[in-house]
Amino acid sequence: MTKRYGENVAVEALDLAVAQGEFVSLLGPSGCGKTTTLQMIAGFVELSAGEIRLEGSDLQRVKPSRRGLGIVFQSYALFPHVTAAENVAFGLEMRGLPPAECRARVREMLALVGLEALADRHPRRMSGGQQQRVALARALAIRPRVLLLDEPLSNLDAKLREEMQIELRQIQRELATTTVLVTHDQAEAMALSDRIVVMNGGRVEQVGAPEEVYERPASAFVSQFLGKTNEFAAERLPEGACPLPAGPATISVRPERIVFAGPDAPGLPARVRARIFQGNHFLFQCETACGPALVISPNSGADLPAEGEAVRLAWRPEHMFVRRGGAAR
Repeated sequence: MTKRYGENVAVEALDLAVAQGEFVSLLGPSGCGKTTTLQMIAGFVELSAGEIRLEGSDLQRVKPSRRGLGIVFQSYALFPHVTAAENVAFGLEMRGLPPAECRARVREMLALVGLEALADRHPRRMSGGQQQRVALARALAIRPRVLLLDEPLSNLDAKLREEMQIELRQIQRELATTTVLVTHDQAEAMALSDRIVVMNGGRVEQVGAPEEVYERPASAFVSQFLGKTNEFAAERLPEGACPLPAGPATISVRPERIVFAGPDAPGLPARVRARIFQGNHFLFQCETACGPALVISPNSGADLPAEGEAVRLAWRPEHMFVRRGGAAR
């Protein structure tokens, strides 16, 4: 599917099939087209070209309210003047569910998200995490064919966001609800997804399982956007530092894959410019003849280099990714 605004292409020829029960994340920076893609699926934005099909049906012929999709917005979009239970019941009442069945479904959904004790509380008296749970329960109450999540955890603090990631994934697996998440948070996408769709400038850069996209990035953008990475022009690496490919190539190595080798061991000569303590690990900023390099070492109690110390950086051949052609950027 494609979406254009005049001469500006917001989404260019996105072609993606999502399996029943799969959790897929659309990941990328602001303006990459991920939210526009979600809005096209929801029916809030009209396609410029292409189609969207759900279980064989053309969704473009169906009004947004009748697509059977559950949506959780970044702002949660709860009704502030009614209780949590009444918020969850809203979609069921709009579909004409009998009152007794509606009440039972509301209890079931609030129990699923751990809020049965807060059924009569208004959103304004709830924490951000509790509001997020209510929004999720409301979206799931209608038993949607697809659950759409638009940056639903971005307003939470870091600790609560991690907790909610675990809960969200457990709920999604329990219900086997097909889910599409929009996020700019790389860690969130990797923690939640069966597959990640990395987008940039309206186009798909790579689609794959989190481990695949992280360990084998298809482009410089994916390598640099999905976590920290080091990129070295192969022709600038010293002989013996690592197995070198023939011809122009870029060597990509994640910081946690690099170790400090002994003074006589093969490796890339470097000097530690900064050593930064980050709790369970140390982050080292190093200078090399091939440019700056980052190294992440676990806080295991082992002796680690000091600032200003000369070191050698080494990595196993299977931990580097070779991209043919072009210098490192």
